[in-house]
Amino acid sequence: MALFARFRPLSFRLLLRRPASTAFVADEPDPSWGPTTQKNLFQSVTDALDTILSMDDTAVVFGEDVHFGGVFRCTVGLAEKYGKERVFSTPLSEQGIVGFGIGMAAAGATAIAEIQFADYVFPAFDQLVNEAAKYRYRSGSMFNCGPLTVRMPCGAVGHGALYHSQSPEAYFAHTPGLKVVMPRSPIQTKGLLLASIRDPNPVIFMEPKILYRQAVENVPVGDYEIPLSKAEVLREGSDVTVVGWGNQVHVLREVCGMAEKELGISCELIDLRTIYPWDTETICKSVSKTGRLLVSHEAPLTNGFAAEIAAFVQGECFLHLEAPVARVCGWDTPFPHVHEPFYVPNKYRCFDALKTLAAY
Repeated sequence: MALFARFRPLSFRLLLRRPASTAFVADEPDPSWGPTTQKNLFQSVTDALDTILSMDDTAVVFGEDVHFGGVFRCTVGLAEKYGKERVFSTPLSEQGIVGFGIGMAAAGATAIAEIQFADYVFPAFDQLVNEAAKYRYRSGSMFNCGPLTVRMPCGAVGHGALYHSQSPEAYFAHTPGLKVVMPRSPIQTKGLLLASIRDPNPVIFMEPKILYRQAVENVPVGDYEIPLSKAEVLREGSDVTVVGWGNQVHVLREVCGMAEKELGISCELIDLRTIYPWDTETICKSVSKTGRLLVSHEAPLTNGFAAEIAAFVQGECFLHLEAPVARVCGWDTPFPHVHEPFYVPNKYRCFDALKTLAAY
């Protein structure tokens, strides 16, 4: 399990040099957010944590190897700047990390925990689902651990295989009391992370690790927030609604371009951003216009969050639908090693599904 963390930093630095399977497309920040500087995604995480630590004296950042910067370097320089009492490494125990975070948050601190890989969060599942999510409810609002944010790298990264490539968002999206967020870019990461840390509920913040170094944008220098539970329409269209989150948004953006060029199909692309509670209004408004919906994510097909979106849209937009909702997802197998290109929903699988959907 996490004991392997001591031996993997070099291997994962090499792993992250692998070219992305699709081109990252940078977005422009809102001009009202002020001046910008170029940052990649892991640097935008550092920037957000730096912002919170400088403004909130109760904020603490902790997790395995966090003191020296972590495997993905997201906390580099923070311990030197704010001291080992506020930025520190923990024992190799995910259950202990989250349990400690719940206690810190309940005592009034802003607790920001890091799980080194999303695949390692499962020993802490009981703490998150049975403690953090229910703490306020079970006490009738007498107690509260809302100031807890749990960060974790997730998703495919090249050859992470079955213990370093999973996307477990659907497990937590089944739990009232938790919020689940996954950004697609550096600008989104900083704004959504700041909003997550300040949200009065425990938040699971999932960072697509393949984008840590490959995604580069002009990120606002100052403090800004992007609201949770609000999807973003990245491309307007009239024929098919296409929904994704995290790195899959970039795959789908390329697919939308292919569909327009090769098939003359106009796609409306939406980044869900907050997986739970999700923005039902934006999705249903789009589907009511286009009559078709394709949802894609890296997690396995069965009980993936695309199934929830499909069921909800079928109930709310039934009279507007021109075709069954399509899902393009990972397969119902453990995440493979050498067969990763056949597992992830790449642009060719998505394009084929989109063509079938449009012709229905």
